[in-house]
Amino acid sequence: MALLWNDDNHRSALHHIQNFVTGFGNVSQIESYKIDNSLVTALVERWSPEIHTFHLPTGECTITLEDVALLLGLRVGGKAVTGSTMVSWADDFLDLLGVMPPESQRKGNFIKLKWLRETFLMLTPESSNEEIIIHCRAYILQLIGGILMSDKSHNRVHIMWLHLLRDLRETGEYSWGSACLATLYRELCHAAEPGVMSFDRCSYLLQTWAWYHMPFLAPISNLEPRFPFAKRYSGKGMKFGDTPRYHTDGYRSKIDHMTVNDVIY
Repeated sequence: MALLWNDDNHRSALHHIQNFVTGFGNVSQIESYKIDNSLVTALVERWSPEIHTFHLPTGECTITLEDVALLLGLRVGGKAVTGSTMVSWADDFLDLLGVMPPESQRKGNFIKLKWLRETFLMLTPESSNEEIIIHCRAYILQLIGGILMSDKSHNRVHIMWLHLLRDLRETGEYSWGSACLATLYRELCHAAEPGVMSFDRCSYLLQTWAWYHMPFLAPISNLEPRFPFAKRYSGKGMKFGDTPRYHTDGYRSKIDHMTVNDVIY
């Protein structure tokens, strides 16, 4: 499922978001992606909740803050991303986004990403500074809900993040990379519990980490490696011919027979 897009809306927001010290300028360069749930499943099966590592034939390895910084370009130092999940629509939404979503576009304290995309469609050369800031807030919400900390639906985002976007320059002082990694660890530990059949959050970070460090699992990209390194695996043009794409047993076999030379540390 493609969760971001390469159209005029994306490019318009990208142009302006990089003019603010928001901390999302790098990750906003990721245009589109698809999750291979079979690869995710094969990795989750090897996760050890006790020591927070993947148990591989070559030894234990894990995802670090350095990985988050290099792959997504997110800040891994600074203020902790924290706050209350007990929020109301009236508190921030109208004030910070200028419009209230209809009931059909809400579910509890979640808002549909599609509504955000369609409502904050385009900026023009005549857009005021206030309009630009509002569009940037909406776009960052889509990044959070679409890439960084998506839920199992992959089509909505919690409004608790909005209060952290009030002052976009202050937004850039938060350690969003730490929040993303902590969310991934929590989700991996939950997915490793008996009876849990799904993995819902931070799939993109997990997948790109595996591709980056275990290239024998990765598609061939026609893009040169450059920062943020996850960008190499976004967009079109990747070749999956030598990978067991969407085939869990194929990934299991690949991992079972990996050697130390197959891993980039």
